[in-house]
Amino acid sequence: MFKNKSTLVGAVLISALALSACQPKLEQKKQDQEVDQTSASETQDLKLSLEGNTEKLVLEMPDCDGNRCPDFSVDRLHTNQFVVDNIIDQAILKNLDHILDISNQSKKIQAEKEKNKSDQKDPDQVASSTAAMANKIANTPAQELSLKVQPYLTAFLALDKELKTLGASGKINVMVSPKILNSEGPLATVVLNSSSYLGGAHGSSSQTYFNFDLKHQKQVELDGILQPNQKANLNKIAYEAFKVWVMESKLADNMAEYEQVWKFKLSDNFYLGKQGLILQYGEYEIGPYVVGLPRLVIPYDQLKTIIKTEYLPADVQVDQPTSSVIATEAKAKS
Repeated sequence: MFKNKSTLVGAVLISALALSACQPKLEQKKQDQEVDQTSASETQDLKLSLEGNTEKLVLEMPDCDGNRCPDFSVDRLHTNQFVVDNIIDQAILKNLDHILDISNQSKKIQAEKEKNKSDQKDPDQVASSTAAMANKIANTPAQELSLKVQPYLTAFLALDKELKTLGASGKINVMVSPKILNSEGPLATVVLNSSSYLGGAHGSSSQTYFNFDLKHQKQVELDGILQPNQKANLNKIAYEAFKVWVMESKLADNMAEYEQVWKFKLSDNFYLGKQGLILQYGEYEIGPYVVGLPRLVIPYDQLKTIIKTEYLPADVQVDQPTSSVIATEAKAKS
């Protein structure tokens, strides 16, 4: 009996030692898993990017043959970021509002037609309307945007008909299309391109940039990338770039005379390019139509104290001596 008891005690001791030996391994495995999860989360943040493509909206265009058929094309951006998609959708509608200033009239006519229909509804119409509402709920974002764009197309087609009645022979067109320019940080950028010809002396075009902080799911304006109280300094640097652009483009021999017609202003239409801060301007903003869509490029080395550090390239963030200082030091050593 004593022997059996000793054997039992021994077995218990061995089991206890085995469990105690396994415990640190289990704890270590748990810690390793936590580290792996944290690393995966950090990697996901680092790799956060804007991904997507454009899709052409399906619109109710009339049948037309020949080279005088009006051309109306609108693309929608579909990405992995809902906030971005929503902002660009609204920008597309705003852009169409700007191009087609007759759109408000078209909307009023459409609203009046809808009102007249609602005043004369019978039970069958109510059932039809209910079914239409059910279909609307199931619409994709692209279909929803198509419905909102349709009134602009109606106004566009009415203009085309009017111009043809007056004997115009030109082909009118409208194009609006977004595109991902920068997909990753510090800011992801989408450019909204548009062009139009509505029967005037010449066509019109524009490029508007939208910058997004993907981590915080928000759009960032020009003020958002600047250090406190630095906008005036940016204005001074941009003005110097403006003067260089005027002279290099041979737009004038005298800045004072040029600025009597085309005054400088700081654009809030921007994006962070590889070489520096890009300030984009529209037609007629700082120059005649012939210069198209001018832009000013401000090198990052001029913006070290103006732009927030997180938006500067890594090599610019390091406080390095300027080229003039380097030249002076080299001369002193020689």
